Amino acid sequence: MSSQQFRVSGRSSKRPSQEPAASAGVALLFCLATIASLVGVAATYYFFVRTTTGQFIDESALVEATELSGTAGRASTRFLDALPMISLAIATVVVLFVTVARRRWKAAGIAIAACVAANLATQVLKFLIPDRPDRGVQTLELNSLPSGHTTLAASAAAAVFLMVSPRWRPLAGFLGSTFAVATGISTLINQWHRPADVVAAFLVVGAVMLPAGWLIVRTGGGWNVWRGYGEHWAASRLWVWLTVLALLVASAVAGYSVLQVMPGLSTDSTVDYFWAGTAFIVIAGYLSALGGTWLFGLAARKR
Repeated sequence: MSSQQFRVSGRSSKRPSQEPAASAGVALLFCLATIASLVGVAATYYFFVRTTTGQFIDESALVEATELSGTAGRASTRFLDALPMISLAIATVVVLFVTVARRRWKAAGIAIAACVAANLATQVLKFLIPDRPDRGVQTLELNSLPSGHTTLAASAAAAVFLMVSPRWRPLAGFLGSTFAVATGISTLINQWHRPADVVAAFLVVGAVMLPAGWLIVRTGGGWNVWRGYGEHWAASRLWVWLTVLALLVASAVAGYSVLQVMPGLSTDSTVDYFWAGTAFIVIAGYLSALGGTWLFGLAARKR
């Protein structure tokens, strides 16, 4: 047998045993992440809307947000008023540039369709979910879960994340999650939404965008390839470590704030519920980014 024949036979015998197994494993992870997002939406709704404890925690965070009214409130209002145009502009510019420059037409169609689907899903849920039941907590009965503004920001950031090549995704994940988290916190400060509404919005976006991302990965062609962290400044581990740092700080704030009001859910708190709610928004947003970066890194073919 010649050396050329040996190389061909060796290559053909190796691929079938490795690539399908790896693909099936990653597909299972995408499926589990999607299911976890759906279960998370249901669990968030049940605890923070249907139970007395959840309603009290969520409503207390919303009431305590008035402590940050004034300058922060006015700034968040201006940001939220401009959010639809900001989100649309960011997603449009990046998606159009990548589509035209890199000819990723199919990926663009999937990303845009998923973005629209996520926002439609949020509006359908807001319409279908019953009003908040009376559990003895002073609160508006109208359902506000999930947050539409947060869904808009998170889905636009997710569309950009799906469209860019793997070496840009660590940066896109960090910046996109920061944008979405800032939006969620602004809705809380402005008293438009409770923390649970924001967390539910992140989960809805994840449930819709993960299957779309898998389709893009499977149909993306040769551009879904990277050498791993460090091949480009946008693929630096710095963005991952910044995400981890934000998670650690938020976890510390959440833990401290929860300890201040436990046991018995103290009614003497002035800002502890607010900071706990804000910390949980940060945790949900950056944890989504960290998980997405890791998952799509696995799905990218190594060069």
